[in-house]
Amino acid sequence: MKIIILGAGQVGGSLAEHLASEANDITVVDTDGERLRDLGDRLDIRTVQGRGSLPTVLRQAGADDADMLVAVTNSDETNMVACQVAHTLFHTPTKIARVREAAYLTRADLFDNEAIPVDVLISPEQVVTNYIKRLIEHPGALQVIDFAEGKAQLVAVKAYYGGPLVGQQLRQLREHMPNVETRVAAIFRRDRPILPQGDTVIEADDEVFFIAAKANIRAVMSEMRRLDENNKRIVIAGGGQIGERLAEAIESRYQVKIIEMNPARCRYLSDNLDSTVVLQGSASDRDLLLEENIADADIFLALTNDDEANIMSSLLAKRLGAKKVMTIINNPAYVDLIQGGEIDIAISPQLATIGTLLAHVRRGDIVSVHSLRRGAAEAIEAIAHGDAKSSKVIGKAIRDLGLPPGTTIGAIIRDEQVLIAHDDTMIQTGDHVILFLVDKKHIRDVEKLFHVGLSFF
Repeated sequence: MKIIILGAGQVGGSLAEHLASEANDITVVDTDGERLRDLGDRLDIRTVQGRGSLPTVLRQAGADDADMLVAVTNSDETNMVACQVAHTLFHTPTKIARVREAAYLTRADLFDNEAIPVDVLISPEQVVTNYIKRLIEHPGALQVIDFAEGKAQLVAVKAYYGGPLVGQQLRQLREHMPNVETRVAAIFRRDRPILPQGDTVIEADDEVFFIAAKANIRAVMSEMRRLDENNKRIVIAGGGQIGERLAEAIESRYQVKIIEMNPARCRYLSDNLDSTVVLQGSASDRDLLLEENIADADIFLALTNDDEANIMSSLLAKRLGAKKVMTIINNPAYVDLIQGGEIDIAISPQLATIGTLLAHVRRGDIVSVHSLRRGAAEAIEAIAHGDAKSSKVIGKAIRDLGLPPGTTIGAIIRDEQVLIAHDDTMIQTGDHVILFLVDKKHIRDVEKLFHVGLSFF
């Protein structure tokens, strides 16, 4: 595919990196020449310096025959205008824009071909808010991913000493839970991924990724570890966009406090939130945390834009007795350094956003792509279309699919049912198939498998 990416920041840069490794023709446009040189030296891509919303710059970037425009600059307005120009002058088939400002996003009729022609809207703040909300709803989970609109979920937990399954083989999971269908998709042990087999023995401190129907998640989690109490008290450091959206989404079910430095922002938050308590001050002020009984907090969330401030306030909150701390880390290089020690969960907005973007760039009918923690595996949701003639998968049993090496099918979602995949499971048209790949370079082969032949059309 020929793809133009506007914006060479962290999201644009990581997207270029992911896509360049998959044999796409990529051009990155940015006003910052130094950033472009850095990207161009590392990746096999074209770069164009200039303002991405200008017709001349888009033409220079190859908009005449581009398949897709991905506008992820820091300016919502630049992204929207670039999509308009690409649509009107170059008839670009697919236009994706990052739009952050909630005032635009709440107007549904603003984004269609008659108004502002954007095919896919990406709001990183909303993606991250939803991600954190799922983690709060599943105490004890390190990562929670929804498939098929939440009918099935993939959850990562840490196996504990004394957990019922520790020291046992995976095949014994079925004996423990005869009525619950589940499948372990990946295991992460001492910083490296392990492909789970029936005779794999779970060790304490393994990170275990399993998939099951949403209703069965709690039951499976209790096999891996003592179930955590439900969360009640939540302290959020940073009342920016993510902090505000999260408080708004959860304040009806939890006791929420926000700590925010800026007095004007504090007034705005207390006017706009219903039951959230807004405190003005620094989240790394020891006296303030003690005064607000941080030791009673079930979760402390550091959501400011400053990685160092987030890390320090999280370490302090943990030291003062907060049960669990989650931290937003914007620099992807830091994420692995700090997760799993004092800080329970490090959240990378880039990785969350990239997953959403990649789903729209994939060929075949790939609905979503998620990187499991530290790239232990990729989880892909694909829809099987066509019939036995036009599709390589429909009407075939899983054992006959010829999956690429290191690829397993974890589950199939058929209408309302979640079926855990077995060798003799047959794939039908309309099935949502959840696959796990240990090696990213086989994503292209998976796309080809689910690509429908021309006879279908």
